[in-house]
Amino acid sequence: MDPKNSVTSVGFQLKRITTEQFAILPESYDNKNQEISMGIGLNFSVDIENNVVAVFVKVQFEQQKSPFIIVEIANHFYIEEVAWNSFCLDTEKVVIPKGFATHLLVLTIGTIRGVLHGKTENTEFNNFILPTVNATELINSDIELSIKSQS
Repeated sequence: MDPKNSVTSVGFQLKRITTEQFAILPESYDNKNQEISMGIGLNFSVDIENNVVAVFVKVQFEQQKSPFIIVEIANHFYIEEVAWNSFCLDTEKVVIPKGFATHLLVLTIGTIRGVLHGKTENTEFNNFILPTVNATELINSDIELSIKSQS
């Protein structure tokens, strides 16, 4: 890791939660079929003007490779100035340290678990609970994001 990117404590706050996608596809669900798989995907983005890192998590529950529940949310985190400046190594990229990125991911996974519960409450799909996820297995290194010029 670059010495400039060595902030040990990062001040941040959750500023916004967005539901990017939510769908229940009952026609793709067979309640007699116990074979269910789950996929999880993640993405990071930055808003350089507002010192915001967004963590997107998408979960799909599937049977026979057809999704029957799709939920994607994003947590938008404001990063305090000193830490933000340590993430901006140059004018072309932002580097979010692995440990901090993993922490933000853990918070976002907790949020998606709550959104999934809230949106499926009082339906037959409420028993599909996002299991515990080892976020350290999903993030292997620092997150490097390219900054596109606004010209």
